[in-house]
This record gives sequence, structure tokens and C-alpha cells, in this order.
Amino acid sequence: MPRYRLHYFPESGNSYKLALMLTLCGATFEPVWTDFGGGVTRTAEWRADVNAMGEIPVLEVDGERRTQTAPILLQLAEQYGKFGGETPAEKFELLRWLFWDNQKLSGYMATYRFMRTFTPSTDPKVLKHFRTRLDDFLGILDQHVGNNAFMIGARPTVSDMSMMAYLHYPADETGYDFAASHPNISAWLGRIAALPGWKSAYDLLPGPRLKHYA
Repeated sequence: MPRYRLHYFPESGNSYKLALMLTLCGATFEPVWTDFGGGVTRTAEWRADVNAMGEIPVLEVDGERRTQTAPILLQLAEQYGKFGGETPAEKFELLRWLFWDNQKLSGYMATYRFMRTFTPSTDPKVLKHFRTRLDDFLGILDQHVGNNAFMIGARPTVSDMSMMAYLHYPADETGYDFAASHPNISAWLGRIAALPGWKSAYDLLPGPRLKHYA
């Protein structure tokens, strides 16, 4: 089995996506905590040594560094034969939701949560804008998972792991009580959490945590 090292910080939903995928595939990884809050990923040294894009997570596979969560998830799905699409139609649907998530749901939730919870002073108008956009995206997701057990049908795929990551964090971080506001999303999150071997981000990713301001 390949040797994995995951560069992460615990609040990173993108880091969690990879940690969860590896765990559900029966693989282990060496955790490499990264001082994102201290600005290390913005330094020239870190970008030269770890990731020129200046982003977390970074997954090392037998010493080779890989970046960008979505293609890594797809590569792991192919490697382990789990959580991928089985037919051309399923593969298309998986990609459709995965791209939607990266562009809209995770992209907005990650920014909104960080600004709301981990930033000492944020313009309320900016937060309101992000919240309005998120409400729209969450409404789309809530309707979809009300009619489907998982994103592309009856079984989970990497599209589910990608979408649930930022949504599964505590309500005091996300600002959403999904059981009350989006019951279908809450039920869907419960179905994913019931998968054998599932763990939350804060169970999988140890290390110092960012200060809360919300």
C-alpha cells in the first residue's frame, strides 16, 4: 500500500475530504499539521518546498506531492475501486456535482465559515452576501438529497464526501442548524456518518485549532 502524508489543518474541509476518503478506503496516513493561521502557507519557503499554489491540503504519495482535492479524490476512487462512478452516466453525474460543489457550495461555505467564525472583524454586508448565496445552494442540495439517498443515487461517492465536508462542522462554526433549516441535508449527513469507519474532521485531524471569534 502506498505511504501517505497529509499536510492539513483541522478546520480545512478540503483536508478532511482526503482524510475521510483514505480512511473509508482502509488506508492510513501520516498527519502533517500546518500552521495555516500563522500564515506559513503564504511564505515563499513553504510554497517552494510544499505547494507552489500556496494551498492546503497537500497529499504526499510515496514522496510525490499531489494538490487540488477533487482530482486527488477521483484518483483515489480509481485506485481503490471505491466511491467512484461505475457507468458513463454515473461518472458524468459525479463530475457534475463535484464541479458544482467546488465552484459553489464548498467554495462559498468555506469562505463564509472562515470569515464568520475565525476572522476577528468582518463586514456584515459581506457575510450577508455569502449567506444569501449559500441559502440558494443549500436549497438546491436539500431538494436533491430529499429525492436521492446520495448524490448520484443509492450509494455514496466522492461527490458526497466533497459536499458534506464543510457542512458537517459544528453549527457554531457554520452558522446553520441543518436539522431545523434543511432537514433533508441533515438526514443525508446522517447517512454518510453511518458509513463504516466514518469519523469527523476533528477526530481524524489532530493538532492546534484556530481561535473562534463568532
